Amino acid sequence: MWGTLRTLIYFILAVLCGSLVGSIIQSQFNLAAISALGAEVPLPVWLATTLEDIAGFAPLYAGMMAVSLLLGLLAAALFLRWLTPAQRTAWQVPVYALAGALGIFVAFQAANAAAPMPTLIAATRTGFGTLAMMLSGALGGWVFARLHALDQ
Repeated sequence: MWGTLRTLIYFILAVLCGSLVGSIIQSQFNLAAISALGAEVPLPVWLATTLEDIAGFAPLYAGMMAVSLLLGLLAAALFLRWLTPAQRTAWQVPVYALAGALGIFVAFQAANAAAPMPTLIAATRTGFGTLAMMLSGALGGWVFARLHALDQ
């Protein structure tokens, strides 16, 4: 029972960390695009917009992050079962981080296929933006793996 509860807590923390960082990344890409159009975005506006996006976009992104991490981390756990205990210990963190990155990438593709606009999340309009957003999924997987490793 306690092990399951701990795993759930680790998962929730991973989702929170990943969605917070992803929201900040998304904000920075949007603000940079506005600046590139020639609009002046003073630092106080930049910071206020980032905080507003954390409050407004992060909950939506947390839903995407939760589903993608759930599926990605389950797949990673199944993969890790095929390894020896020593290999599992060595590969757990990078495998979970990769699973988080790939999971959120798949979520972007699914959301973009279902959305009426070309891309649901503006930062994913470019390859660099997509990679930056995938880092938030990787962070979620990394947080989960590092916390999970504390139990071993």
